[in-house]
Amino acid sequence: MDITFIITIFLIGFIGSYISGMLGIGGSIIKYPMLLYIPPLFGLAAFSAHEVSGISAVQVLFASIGGVWAYRKGGYLNKTLIIYMGVSVLIGSVIGSFGSQSMSEDGINIVYGLLALIAAVMMFIPKKGIDDVPLDQVTFNKWLAAILALIVGLGSGIVGAAGGFLLVPIMLVVLKIPTRVTIASSLAITFISSIGATVGKISTGQVDFYPALIMVIASLIASPLGAMAGKKMNTKILQVILALLILATAMKIWMGILS
Repeated sequence: MDITFIITIFLIGFIGSYISGMLGIGGSIIKYPMLLYIPPLFGLAAFSAHEVSGISAVQVLFASIGGVWAYRKGGYLNKTLIIYMGVSVLIGSVIGSFGSQSMSEDGINIVYGLLALIAAVMMFIPKKGIDDVPLDQVTFNKWLAAILALIVGLGSGIVGAAGGFLLVPIMLVVLKIPTRVTIASSLAITFISSIGATVGKISTGQVDFYPALIMVIASLIASPLGAMAGKKMNTKILQVILALLILATAMKIWMGILS
């Protein structure tokens, strides 16, 4: 590995993990296309979709740990929500990650593109009054949360994305969870989900460990910094940034699939 490769991978991990901590997503929605498209622009070896999904799975595990640690105080981590959605998404991600071994490169990219497209549409649905609910009075349909998390887990296990980018709009739009509770709890659920995805990717030989290690180091530095920034930002601004980010990624992925 030369210095250009190390710096490029580190910066991809740092940027993605900072945004991850700030918005409550694992960060794969940013790092997946960056890992796929940026190294070749600098004349570096291109990763395959299988390698990218494997590296993403490992990196998300550590990015979400950093974000949860930063949100551990303040009452934003909803334990009931984390348990119901976390267990379901873990089961789904284990099944999805083992199943991905037999999928084609195009198949993995199409699954990722579909997830990003659904998430983008959901983020532009108006979310009125959700941030007016006191933290100790947050309620939601537990079984609906569990079923939706299982579906997200299946798809996210396939692409190694942990599904945070889809869990966030589900919590905001369907379950009506306040924004900061959504961000903090999503990071915890994403951590649980990424355990299943990581185990599946490593055991099926889909992880390139050297780039993954660089990404992990970047994650542990950047994710808590992003979480601290997110706690200070207006919730509407956070929602808009996430919506635009998901939309841009969905467009980029589909342009690659259709080209």
